[in-house]
Amino acid sequence: MNKTIAIIGDNFMQAATFKQALEAKLDNTFDYRLMDLPFPDEPIIQSSDNPEYVGLAEYQGEIDAVIDIAKDAHILVTHVAPISARVFTELNLLEMVVVSRGGPVNVDVAAAKANNIKLVNTPGRNASAVAEFTVGALISETRNISRGHHALMNGRWRGDLYRADVQRDELSTMTIGIVGYAGIGKQVIHLLSAFGSKILVTDPYSELSQEDIDHGVRKVSMDELLKQSDVVSLHARLTNETKQMIDKTALAKMKPGAIFINTARGALVDYEALYNSLTSNHLSGAVLETFPEEPLPADSKWLTLPNVTLTPHIAGASKTTVIVAAKMAANEVDRHFKNLPPVNSCF
Repeated sequence: MNKTIAIIGDNFMQAATFKQALEAKLDNTFDYRLMDLPFPDEPIIQSSDNPEYVGLAEYQGEIDAVIDIAKDAHILVTHVAPISARVFTELNLLEMVVVSRGGPVNVDVAAAKANNIKLVNTPGRNASAVAEFTVGALISETRNISRGHHALMNGRWRGDLYRADVQRDELSTMTIGIVGYAGIGKQVIHLLSAFGSKILVTDPYSELSQEDIDHGVRKVSMDELLKQSDVVSLHARLTNETKQMIDKTALAKMKPGAIFINTARGALVDYEALYNSLTSNHLSGAVLETFPEEPLPADSKWLTLPNVTLTPHIAGASKTTVIVAAKMAANEVDRHFKNLPPVNSCF
């Protein structure tokens, strides 16, 4: 009897792409059960008060549907489906869950461990995509690309963007502060090295590589980074410790006229305090890719600010991300059936 692999994909991480990667990697024949959720055409749910979903974040779909598609499965591969405690208790054949994202926020991790189910994820799958996006967004903001485009699309020629009191310095003259020295932060540093920027890093849990030290990257305290940086780019993981780490006090320490970039998570920032810093012109601009509430409401006050570049949480979306994640997932399943330890265990 063949073992069964259930795959719950979506319109970004498609189930068929996972299946293709699995078939290319696995030696044996498996039965597959596939389903795609409507993400990202429909937004994910940030959190819910429903007791069955408490503790799960950034998910889409119904638990009953997960159980139905995976009822005979030995392996469950997903991206954003909700994997609650009931999933682990009702799926008696389940051996392993693969979550194709940097953190298994849509999974009850404690329940997986209690039921002796392997749980793995795909950290770093979109690090290159987010790093490229961050640098592109930084250039767009500092060189007024998005403002010039928006004005032209609305029939206005912004010749004033050439004014000396509007222009900003080039990246080669800027000090850029990177908050979080993990996969994305490291790749942002690598890309920025081509521009000759001065790079500062703060991260209490990581040490700089010798290569970055040799290229002049300096590790400093958060206070020093905020005070010295012309641009602060946020790349920290969301934990209880980092929630709203960029608050009113932190923003006040930033250089007048500095730029703030968030391509990480909305909950890392006190957005009300950030709004005040931008409207008071303490900060000259911001690039915001993530928000406390997503999707951003149509009447959001953020849409009225002239000194921000806003994008709808798309930094990690690239074809390369999909291919990398699918291959990482397939590798973990292959290792499981070969009785090898997982590469990226979640506990």
